[in-house]
Amino acid sequence: MLLAIDVGNTQTCIGLYNGEDKSAFWRITTVSTNTADELVTQLYSLLAIGGLTVADVSGIAISSVVPMLTEQWRRAGEHFDCGAPMVLGYEVFKNYVKIDYPNPEEIGADRIAVAVAAIKLFGAPVIVVDFGTASNIEVINKDGAFIGGIICPGLATSAEALFAKAAKLSSISIEIPPSVIGNSTANAVRSGLTYGEIDRIDGLIMRIFDELGYKAPVVATGGLSPRVSGLSRTIDYINDDLTLLGLSLIYSQINGK
Repeated sequence: MLLAIDVGNTQTCIGLYNGEDKSAFWRITTVSTNTADELVTQLYSLLAIGGLTVADVSGIAISSVVPMLTEQWRRAGEHFDCGAPMVLGYEVFKNYVKIDYPNPEEIGADRIAVAVAAIKLFGAPVIVVDFGTASNIEVINKDGAFIGGIICPGLATSAEALFAKAAKLSSISIEIPPSVIGNSTANAVRSGLTYGEIDRIDGLIMRIFDELGYKAPVVATGGLSPRVSGLSRTIDYINDDLTLLGLSLIYSQINGK
């Protein structure tokens, strides 16, 4: 089975795939100072918890937006007897993804992975909203080409910035309030964060539709997607496995499987 690893700024998602079928999934905190040995220990432990062993892993695919961890994960993958890990980057994806973008080498690996998975599941055109540390919107046009997108602060990042500057608000949990008009300071903050985030996304998507000249299915992914997507007027689907599935699909194309 393929061990697919998506290293994000806040969390790292790990899945085991047999083709397009996911057989196991784990989400761990990203620690930028982790060494390869520490990462191997975590992987071995997760496999053991799932009743699996190193022998169950036949390949490894890695997507990382944390440069100081990318090499550590690659080295960790070399502890498995399944060949060199595939680290998704421009030199890998340029031959497997249709891209209409001036400088494709600067595109984050995670952005390409979600695009590949979205095209597979929903066809083209399609728009992906990835709710993470940053909220990314990826646009695939009707020709099936990745043409760019939007990157803005994510829900949790916006909350952290607000709490850092307003000491009295720092103890407020991020939840969807019962109404847009907050009847307390806590609910006023919650409304601004949650409804503000989703209305920003909806507004940006409508602008994308205007710029494209046509509408497209919109799919939400990322750890925060279940929390706020239900408030959206433009999001049609939720699938929080898009990055890992995209890694699996690209790996399969490269290896002819």
